[in-house]
Amino acid sequence: MEEIRTRLINLVALSAEYCSTVENCREVEPKELTETLLGQLPRLYYEFHDIDAGESASLDEWGVGVSDHLDEQQYESVRMQLAVAFGEDDTYLETFEKDMKYSDTPIATTVSENLADIYQPLYDFVVEVRESEGENLEEAYRACKEGFREYWSQTLCNVLRALNAIYNNA
Repeated sequence: MEEIRTRLINLVALSAEYCSTVENCREVEPKELTETLLGQLPRLYYEFHDIDAGESASLDEWGVGVSDHLDEQQYESVRMQLAVAFGEDDTYLETFEKDMKYSDTPIATTVSENLADIYQPLYDFVVEVRESEGENLEEAYRACKEGFREYWSQTLCNVLRALNAIYNNA
């Protein structure tokens, strides 16, 4: 269990690093931002996919609730900063949208929204661990991983593809 706790602590650090990258996106050149994200996102995916922190019991059974710390205004601020940072490269065609198979027209999405959608659960994860002084580490991880499975793992994979295209075409 100690090895898992150490990995979770390292994951909190990686998540905080991602959050910092996103929050400070306008302070670096788009190519450097893209390169940094291409390094962080696969590591986040791997860790959330690989770490098993006793997930057999659902959070509801534990009676644990992990708070949402990021409000809509903060989310929108981060999304807008990212949109400015990526400029004309922000929009890309989404091929994994469920409705895409029924559509005659392409469905577009944005790098900025996808990155903000990943930022939100990671920000909540980091803040929950920090505010609980590490006491809620496993619970915060379980809550974040649940969201990872249900939603943001696919978002991460999709935006990674778009970032790869941006980086290689820059």
